[in-house]
Amino acid sequence: MQRQPHHNPGMDLSRMRFYIRKLDSTTHVRTDEVPVSRLPLIGFIYVTQGEVLVETGGTPFLCQPGHVLIIPVDSPFSIRYYNDATGYTGGFAPSAVHDSRILMYMTAPVHQAFWFDEAVFMAEFFNMMLTSFHKHDEVFIEKGLDLFLSRIRWESTLAAPKAVRDFLESVFDPLRDILNLGAYARTSGISDNYLSRLVKQSTGRSVGAWIDIARVVRAKKLLSDSSIPVIDVAAAVGLEDQSYFARFFRKVTGQTPSEFRKSMQG
Repeated sequence: MQRQPHHNPGMDLSRMRFYIRKLDSTTHVRTDEVPVSRLPLIGFIYVTQGEVLVETGGTPFLCQPGHVLIIPVDSPFSIRYYNDATGYTGGFAPSAVHDSRILMYMTAPVHQAFWFDEAVFMAEFFNMMLTSFHKHDEVFIEKGLDLFLSRIRWESTLAAPKAVRDFLESVFDPLRDILNLGAYARTSGISDNYLSRLVKQSTGRSVGAWIDIARVVRAKKLLSDSSIPVIDVAAAVGLEDQSYFARFFRKVTGQTPSEFRKSMQG
């Protein structure tokens, strides 16, 4: 069975009150294969393993194990980055909830972390919701959604500081050059050390690690087009030395650029 980390864009959700599916990007998934989506429902993503970088409303949200992201109706969102992510994704209409008053004024995404036993409980909860969805058990789904919403802290969000959001948005933007720490710090009007500290505190990764990830994501996309010479791919990700690029790519992915290209063609 083909694994899809996102909803089927051909699926008609306009008449559905609730849907859920497993999220699985442990097989190779290119983020450019995942279209920008708009749901006629309130969307959600719950991550049980790995991480997903989701951009919605112009803001990137890094979802790690135990994190849930709730997205308002008809808000465009896109996936910027996957790292062996598993979990659940779906959506629900306000009419599927017993008391929808809490949703009436939802205009911005909500990002929340569940920790330890609570995260384990939420993973099992979403698995039960998936089973109920396949069984068409609307009574359990309604009660389940009420329980889910009661555990959300609506007054808080885990959105990163603006400098971190700007950095993540810029480094994963395919239309912008991939820069170095100093350039990103100057763009934000703060010092290198302060940006480094903010990014590390907010995401658990250094600026350099995110730059390397963005380079690999962009390189994979370009290498999938066999008409682009490897030397041009290297330049496009900010590494002019083709030999250094090949060593860097192999260190991160376990394959040379040529080997990766052949595997994509196969």
